[in-house]
Amino acid sequence: MRKAKLLLTVIILLAALVSYAQNTKSPLKKDSVAFAVIGDNGTGGSAQYEIAQRLTAARLKFPFDFVLMMGDNLYGGDNPRDFEKKFEKPYKTLLDLGVKFYAALGNHDDPGRQIVYEKFNMGGKKYYSFKPKDGVRFFALDSNYMDKKQLEWLEGELKASASEWKIAFFHHPIYSSGEKHGSNVELRNVLEPVMVKYGVDVVFTGHEHFYERMKPQKGINYFIVGSSGKLRKGNIGRSALTAKGFDQDNSFMVAEIAGEEMFFQVISRKGQIVDSGTVRRAERSRKVSTAK
Repeated sequence: MRKAKLLLTVIILLAALVSYAQNTKSPLKKDSVAFAVIGDNGTGGSAQYEIAQRLTAARLKFPFDFVLMMGDNLYGGDNPRDFEKKFEKPYKTLLDLGVKFYAALGNHDDPGRQIVYEKFNMGGKKYYSFKPKDGVRFFALDSNYMDKKQLEWLEGELKASASEWKIAFFHHPIYSSGEKHGSNVELRNVLEPVMVKYGVDVVFTGHEHFYERMKPQKGINYFIVGSSGKLRKGNIGRSALTAKGFDQDNSFMVAEIAGEEMFFQVISRKGQIVDSGTVRRAERSRKVSTAK
């Protein structure tokens, strides 16, 4: 019975890999930083597990080192069984391969339990930064409570960072065309000036259960990756903000930073590449060129 289950898993992964490989473009340049992005994923449902299979298959072609999580990491509870069902089981193969996950907190998450969970790599903090390689630094924020203390921390971290690439990730989008939530203007008013002042290049968020890439705003490229477990189908409204949107299926992102460029692809649950392109870091260029 166990052999049969193992064989079935292998067949599913190989099928996913074949589908992915037929469409993917993966530069994988020397000394690059390769990572993936998921958001609003912790449902424990079939969509999460299917996206996890696609994510695992993608790594065979695009060997990313870590995964960013945009929050709502665990819906409906944060007990040991929830961590197992909604995180450890779907991403088991990736965890076994040594892939690290870096989590931000969403409005459905229990901070007390998640920040100390070793596999979320939060170091007991609601907000933190990490540098996977010289020249690139990520800043995980707690957008549930953007108080003065956190803003001062962020400003100090950004000011002290000598990294060419500065990438922030948090749960609530400050730019969004979603009809359910839309842009969090209050958060934008306090957060955006700091990010603009200190040269943040890219911002990843979740909360909206779809994918959206905004047209650059004040020199920053914004992405919403919030449908890796849940989906709010047909929820992207007509907006001048949208460069590309996808709300017809669950999805995730893979990305690679090499020199002054960040290459990205967004992949659906069916293995379709629904968006791709290249971002140049803010200090040199504030444009996105999309690859069709």
